[in-house]
Amino acid sequence: MKRIDNRSYDELRNVNFTRDYLKHPQGSVLIEMGNTKVICTAMVEDKVPPFLKGSNTGWITAEYSMIPGSTQHRKIRDAARGRVEGRSQEIQRLIGRSLRGIIDLSKIGERTIWIDCDVIQADGGTRTASITGAFVALVDALNWLYERGDIKYIPIFNFVSAISVGIVNGIPMLDLCYEEDYKALVDMNVIMTDKNEFVEIQGTGEGSTFSKDELYDLLNLAEKGNNELIIKQKEVLGDISKLIGKNIELEGENDE
Repeated sequence: MKRIDNRSYDELRNVNFTRDYLKHPQGSVLIEMGNTKVICTAMVEDKVPPFLKGSNTGWITAEYSMIPGSTQHRKIRDAARGRVEGRSQEIQRLIGRSLRGIIDLSKIGERTIWIDCDVIQADGGTRTASITGAFVALVDALNWLYERGDIKYIPIFNFVSAISVGIVNGIPMLDLCYEEDYKALVDMNVIMTDKNEFVEIQGTGEGSTFSKDELYDLLNLAEKGNNELIIKQKEVLGDISKLIGKNIELEGENDE
């Protein structure tokens, strides 16, 4: 079945990463997934939240926002509201959890890595694109610390990416654009590692229940999509991708 943009049901939108997109952050990436565009940055701060002071371990935290012109109707800034929108809070917590799950924070010292994901154009899948792009920005920030000699190696266990899946007109589909997401009776966001392990699954029946078989169909689609995204992450990171997980494995062997 062909979709709105002539993709097949199991096909990703066109995906593009532009590294070093901004001058000042230690890591910055523009990720484009179809018409969805998100600027993801990673900036290193030499201090940690109060609850981690003296622990000799670091932290990763994330913020997420959509600029006013990112949607068809002007998006009101959180600053104008005087509070962070509930949806934004939920998404930024998801981004933070996804990244903290694949790194040994004890190896970066008492530092905070701030992840900022700013949606400049939205057409579905902004949270999943944010996670996928933020991972690349995080790796670049850690590589900056590594090249400075501030850390011994890049302490990341696994690659991580995220993708949306859903059931639209009775058909399981991968990587929903906004119009498909709006019509979906079942909608899921799936975060996975390069070991095909799940970090988080968010799924709901928007207008319908769904069966175990349909759930498995969606998870299989998500696995396919995430595997393809991780291949693209490795391609854009080039030689740096070879450093991920290597030293952690060697350290584990030495401990034995």
